[in-house]
Amino acid sequence: MGRWSCDFRYLLILVAVAFIYTQVKLFSTQSEYADRVADAVEAENHCRSQMRLLIDQIGTHQENILGLEEKVKRQEQECERLRAVVQDLEKKGVRSLIKDAQVPVAAVVIMACNRADYLEWTINSILKYHSSVAVKFPIFVSQDGSNADVRTKAMGYDQLTYMQHLDYEPVVTERPGELIVYYKIARHYKWALDQLFYKHNFDRVIILEGMNFKVYHFVLVFFLEIRKQNADNSYSSDTDDMEIAPDFFAYFEAGADLLDKDK
Repeated sequence: MGRWSCDFRYLLILVAVAFIYTQVKLFSTQSEYADRVADAVEAENHCRSQMRLLIDQIGTHQENILGLEEKVKRQEQECERLRAVVQDLEKKGVRSLIKDAQVPVAAVVIMACNRADYLEWTINSILKYHSSVAVKFPIFVSQDGSNADVRTKAMGYDQLTYMQHLDYEPVVTERPGELIVYYKIARHYKWALDQLFYKHNFDRVIILEGMNFKVYHFVLVFFLEIRKQNADNSYSSDTDDMEIAPDFFAYFEAGADLLDKDK
């Protein structure tokens, strides 16, 4: 009887130890599961936060894209309107300035960009001696770009024809470090000369640009000297008064005859 009682106590001890071990393992497993659940919840919250951030960024980019598309649309509409204005003015100007009874000596084109004040000074300087030779030397203003002041100033003169060069094509330089502006200027010159030589069929073109006067007859170039002098006899690119000479048109008319004879 005493032996059975002792064996029963050992059995209870073994059962208690097994129960305690099971409870410890269960608690450890629950703690590990709780940690994993917490990590999963934290990761889910982080993913949601990142997703909201991406959605906000996408919304911002979409608004920027819509704004750019609207800006491009307005620019295209403005370009179409300006092209229509230019074409209409070219047709009216050429019809009024070039008469079939007399072949013009040369077209006079003033190259302009964004300096309305210099453009006005140049035009007024030319018009002082132009009325008597208007048929022989039709005047054109070729603007590079869409500066409103220059366009308004040029279109305010009935004695000339306004042209506008709009170039939105990207520039690829031949060598690294080259200035893009020179390529833009070259494109403007080529476009203006093509308009006058091939569209309007002039044989000669006199180019006035930045108060420097040049005449082009295919590959032959003449240069005129312009007097630049201010009050203290020193050079200044901003305050100088520059005008063409009274015999400006007579000089080029005589030069045209020499060019024709020297073919």
